[in-house]
Amino acid sequence: MSSFFLKKKFTPATLNKGDKSSAFLKRKSNTDDGQERSKKSSKRLNEEISSDSENEGPANRRQGENENIEIDETPQEKKLRLAKLYLDQLRDEEEKKAEEESFDADLIAERLQDDVLEQKGKLQRLIAKELIAPKPEEIRLLRGHKLSVTCLVITPDEKYIFSASKDCSIIKWEVESGKKVHKIPGGHKAKEGHVGHKGHVLCMAISSDGKYLATGDMTNFILIWDAPSCKHLYKFTGHRDAVSGLAFRRGTHDLYSASHDRSVKVWNVNENAYVETMFGHQDKITGLDCLSRERCVTAGGRDGTVRVWKIAEESQLVFNGHDGSIDCIQLINEEYMVTGGDDGAVSVWTVNKKKPLATVKQAHGICGNSGLEQPRWLSSVAALHNSDTIATGSHNSSVQLWMCGEGFRGLDPLFSVPVTGFVNSLKFSSSGKFLVAGVGQEHRLGRWWRIKEAKNGLYIIPLKRQTKESEVVQ
Repeated sequence: MSSFFLKKKFTPATLNKGDKSSAFLKRKSNTDDGQERSKKSSKRLNEEISSDSENEGPANRRQGENENIEIDETPQEKKLRLAKLYLDQLRDEEEKKAEEESFDADLIAERLQDDVLEQKGKLQRLIAKELIAPKPEEIRLLRGHKLSVTCLVITPDEKYIFSASKDCSIIKWEVESGKKVHKIPGGHKAKEGHVGHKGHVLCMAISSDGKYLATGDMTNFILIWDAPSCKHLYKFTGHRDAVSGLAFRRGTHDLYSASHDRSVKVWNVNENAYVETMFGHQDKITGLDCLSRERCVTAGGRDGTVRVWKIAEESQLVFNGHDGSIDCIQLINEEYMVTGGDDGAVSVWTVNKKKPLATVKQAHGICGNSGLEQPRWLSSVAALHNSDTIATGSHNSSVQLWMCGEGFRGLDPLFSVPVTGFVNSLKFSSSGKFLVAGVGQEHRLGRWWRIKEAKNGLYIIPLKRQTKESEVVQ
């Protein structure tokens, strides 16, 4: 019975009139509804793709266009469209990459050009006019040495400073915090078996890769240290008097040393080896410096000469200009250098002329009783490499900054920074962001005067730059 009812089909004959009219009305209603929906859908589609509608925004038009594309395009057309989009994306990426490579190539070319100019000694970055004097509260004092600071160096990454003193000690400082990282004691307080200086440390140098630190003292010794760990490595002996100047040749571990015994020696630190000795000065050598060329420059104290030593050729050039002892020297670039002496003058030289290009006498004023005035000695000079900025120190309670003229043919004062005591050492950071002054109560080479109110330590002097828009660059 149930099977009969499931398989039974209704025919028009089996329906009564009421059923017929009801079924017909339902079919008609469904047909009408389908037509109305089709009309509404067509109307809505026409509204979405219409470009004449005033109420449509660009986003709605794009959406309609996309929907129209999706409705109309075939699978092959969709694949072609996506392939074109992918090719356009690849093309954009390649163009962007080419622009970046071109930009990098321009940077590399500019760097190579600077390197060529630097090697020729013709690179001079004009930044002195942008420098502004720091406020007194911005200058930091680091104290740790018991006696006058005699020399200092800044690591190539500018994170640390090494300083040495008449107390025979060496201290490693952290620039950012101003804290001591390590102290190497010296003198009579050195423990038995401890390797350290037993005389005043007069000079120090650090290799351009920050690996080696070299220090020289009054007892004729040069000590070599591992700069990161402050571990002692070697001791160089050979000088017959105090070691007064040290410098590493940039990019190498070749070390040049100068001494009061009037000689210049060359060492190879990697091999722990002595190379050669050169003579020429007629008095104690008071300072030495070098850059990347196989040559160095020295100040000859009271013999009144500056000498350029060409190591490979085993020759030297002699320059004269100061009226007294030349006590300090530093290279500005491979062709120019600056010196200071006890005649109170600061001079700028070129290796191509025997006389100074520019000289400022009484650079730090005069001192003494009426009728017996004398210029204040210049105890230190520093140069920001490949720029037009130099600094000088004396004992007139200030560090003076100078601007070199075009072609280094003039010197103009910029500003002075208040620092009390003998400024025995000056160093610019390689970026030029700060200047460090090593200060003491006494001159590094003797005890002619004593400034009791001075504090033995390091002054970190920030150098801010002012751009054309009057914005201060830290």
